[in-house]
Amino acid sequence: MIVVTSTNIREERLQELVGYIEKHEVATHVVKGEDRIVIGIIGKADPKLAEQLRQMKDVIEVIKISKSYKLASREFQPANTVISIKGVEIGGDQLVVMGGPCAVESAEQIDDIARLVKAAGAQVLRGGAFKPRTGPYSFQGVGVEGLQMMAEAGKKHNILTITEVMTPEYVDVCAEYADILQVGTRNMQNFDLLRKLGTIQTPVLLKRGFSATYDEFLNAAEYILAGGNPNVMLCERGIRTFETYTRNTLDLAAIPVLQSLSHLPVISDPSHGTGRRELVEPMAKASVAAGANGLIIEMHTDPDNSMTGDGVQSLFPDQFAKLMHDLEQLSPLCGKKFDTPKEALSV
Repeated sequence: MIVVTSTNIREERLQELVGYIEKHEVATHVVKGEDRIVIGIIGKADPKLAEQLRQMKDVIEVIKISKSYKLASREFQPANTVISIKGVEIGGDQLVVMGGPCAVESAEQIDDIARLVKAAGAQVLRGGAFKPRTGPYSFQGVGVEGLQMMAEAGKKHNILTITEVMTPEYVDVCAEYADILQVGTRNMQNFDLLRKLGTIQTPVLLKRGFSATYDEFLNAAEYILAGGNPNVMLCERGIRTFETYTRNTLDLAAIPVLQSLSHLPVISDPSHGTGRRELVEPMAKASVAAGANGLIIEMHTDPDNSMTGDGVQSLFPDQFAKLMHDLEQLSPLCGKKFDTPKEALSV
């Protein structure tokens, strides 16, 4: 349930309403928009409360939200969420690209890739320090040392960083070094991790579980929002289907569907969504055409010798630079801005 008031309401009166609602053993979440203020009611409210609120001064309307996810819903917040990180806005009209290797392998490797990713026009450097792998004997990442390497590369080349966090215990240390924390597909319903991420303000990129419905996906985001962290991005990274030619099936329909159901930014991952290098470029462009707010793309200077074995879906630097140039031409046609530096083509 949400309570709508006008933007002219006095702050003390707004707090009176919040206090009255919270006396009914529910939590509240206030969002101040341009044309209205919304008080979201979280928890099982007494049915009589809605009628009582409708009759109160300064209350315009009371709307019942039938969806299990409240804070993530469009009913709760009609305007798009825009997450600002050190001058980079995600969720607005700017297309944001996150690029880099699946995993940080060495200081030299991540520094070189940070330079190339920045030169090509991307705003965020990606790289995993902790890697959830299907097999226990596969490369698991270099740990905290990798976080330090990526943070240093990001600072040196003036580019944001994103890394995956796998357990609640590592949330604080990952947030210390990275600008954005990623929740991988296997951890989408790791509720202890999601609750912990709700206690910080570091932006979170939540990847859709490879067998998750839209409803399950948005409810996972709700855990983070309900904890108090409003900075959540949704990432469509492909789902598991009967097709074996590609690693996953990138669900392009998820982009406009999620944007109709939720106000949260939607990012597309054509690398994991296809698992094939030759398909990353066309699916990245298709994602932008479908309305994605951003892309997260694997790029490696030596994909054939990638320590994670994901080289088959990683772009070479020249391919990444060409894609960035093409996105500069495509983005205005799709209602987005994306300005790449002119030196990108010579990388």
